[in-house]
Order: sequence, then structure tokens, then C-alpha cells
Amino acid sequence: MENILEAMKKDIFAKHIGIEIIEAGEGKAVGRLKTSGDHLNGLGIVHGGVIFSLADTTFAAASNSREGIAVAANVSISYCKAAQQGTLVARAEEVSLSRKLATYLVKVFDEEDSLVALFQGTVYRKVK
Repeated sequence: MENILEAMKKDIFAKHIGIEIIEAGEGKAVGRLKTSGDHLNGLGIVHGGVIFSLADTTFAAASNSREGIAVAANVSISYCKAAQQGTLVARAEEVSLSRKLATYLVKVFDEEDSLVALFQGTVYRKVK
């Protein structure tokens, strides 16, 4: 498979909203999003869907950093605190890996390094 950092640059949606994958390795990845007024909801805080998208994109990078193709089978997110406009960072790590399934935990942090959200995802792996 091509370099995961290069592959993730082809994610049109992530690019559209400003998500960057800044690090990736076997079973792990780091994503970043510099939020703007366009990312805020009616309450003036970062929209939950934006936070989910950052976590999901980082999850995709981590889960596709190994041989084969990985597609999401199940995901969930828990929001821990409201995110204000600024830079958000998502850190994904693999917590379980088998031939067909893998599970990842993604933590999203704000500029003060406070936990904003916890995301858990499981992928189905297609390995030749």
C-alpha cells in the first residue's frame, strides 16, 4: 500500500474541512484540525460532527496503516467537554488486532491538552 500519509491526502471531505494527518505508523496516527468560525454550531462551540470527523479520519489513518484495507464496522464517541475555536489534535492507537478485526481508541484534545472526546472504532480488515 502507498504511504498512508499520501493516501490520506486523497480524502476529499477531510481536506474540505481542514483535517490533516500529521503522523502515522503501524496501528497509530495523529490528526490535527485548526477550527474556524465555519466549524462552530449555534452555541458558538465546535460542532460535534466536526470533532467526530477528526476522530474518524484519524481512526481511518491508523487502521489503514497496516497491510490490506480496513473499513469501519462499528464506531462510538463520547464528548467530554465543549471545544472552543482553536486547534484540535486527535491521537489514535490500536488496542486490539487480529486477522479480520482491529479496535482503536482515539482521544481528541484541545489547545490546553484537555480531553474533548473519546472515540472507539472497530474495523473489518481485508488482508491478502
